[in-house]
Amino acid sequence: MVQRIRYIIFLKDVFLLSVTCFGGPQAHIAHFHKILVKRRNFISEPELNELNALCQVVPGPTSTQTLSAIGYKLGGANLAYLTLLIWLLPSVAIMTLAGILMNSFEAKNMSLAFTRFIQPMAVGLVAHAAWSISVKTVTTRRALSLMIFAAVATYLIKSPIVFPVVLLIAGLITALNYKAHPREEKKRFEISWSNFLLWGGVLIFAALLGWVTKGIPELTLPIRLFENFYRNGSLIFGGGQVLTPMLYTEFVQYAPKQYLTAEEFLSGYAFVQGLPGPVFSFSAYIGALSMREYGVFGEVMGAIMSAAGIFLPGTFLIFFMIRIWESLKKFRPIRASLEGINAANAGLVAAAAVVLFQPLVAGQTIQVVLINASFALGAFALTAFTRIPSWLIVLLGLICGFIPL
Repeated sequence: MVQRIRYIIFLKDVFLLSVTCFGGPQAHIAHFHKILVKRRNFISEPELNELNALCQVVPGPTSTQTLSAIGYKLGGANLAYLTLLIWLLPSVAIMTLAGILMNSFEAKNMSLAFTRFIQPMAVGLVAHAAWSISVKTVTTRRALSLMIFAAVATYLIKSPIVFPVVLLIAGLITALNYKAHPREEKKRFEISWSNFLLWGGVLIFAALLGWVTKGIPELTLPIRLFENFYRNGSLIFGGGQVLTPMLYTEFVQYAPKQYLTAEEFLSGYAFVQGLPGPVFSFSAYIGALSMREYGVFGEVMGAIMSAAGIFLPGTFLIFFMIRIWESLKKFRPIRASLEGINAANAGLVAAAAVVLFQPLVAGQTIQVVLINASFALGAFALTAFTRIPSWLIVLLGLICGFIPL
């Protein structure tokens, strides 16, 4: 009975965190420390730091995985899945509604001019993400070279396949430098493969189901959305900022799809920056707009399938890794590969900032170019050099959008 009450208190705290945690993964961890460590003592500070470190090296949304892992340590898989659901539900619901409203405004030919400034501001936020990631991870010439390589490759090659290839190459290059890392004593350990097999099985099943239903568009599209987001969620290291270039390439630039315009994408990205909870909830917005031709039911279905696709792989993988991490991290090539993966991530985000800004200047007058550049630089500066939260920066941009020029 006492244990059950403890679980209820924990889930209540998770819900409060889901509606109050602004500022991205780093800020989320600070909130977890304040509420779950200091106030409730659900876990110790070293345990939180260890879980966060583990989630940094597993694909998926870092803060979401950390919170789910805390739930797993407290009450096993059932509590962990409840934790995941409660954490993501508010932001996913809001982003689903944002996608539906965006389509409704466009269908009724209503002006979206009020979003014109948050689009360049979104570019500024992405640029700041690239800068902050590179400051922390690009500390050697080799890392700088890999960052530049990743940025150039993803800028020039407009295909989703470039992202996993770049990450793999970068990780392999720095893994060769494993001798620079101190040797640690390794012990024999047993691996429980259940969650790993679940992760791989869902990916294969989704791909096969998409192929079987290929001739039925109303079934194929939601399954394809799930598979696309599941695949991307299995490759993302570093949080929602790194997700941005992959999704832009796949859903805006990639010719067979192009479900969103650049303006819709940027507006949604800026909006999600102003919400509490996981940035990965951006997937719900993209899913809703991708299925707009099937009405509100289709938009809701697209949002649910996309959100499930992006959040599940990281959850399966962290449940797999949490059992073997103590032994696995002693292998030097594993630790060495992280330098290349993190540097490549910085390059992906840097390239995304350039790619996202291009539609805002192409074919525009000098005045519009200068205005867009000013708002992009302003958002970067406010994020980098002040304590103003991102949600307030986005709100200021929306308010400016209602002022006629």
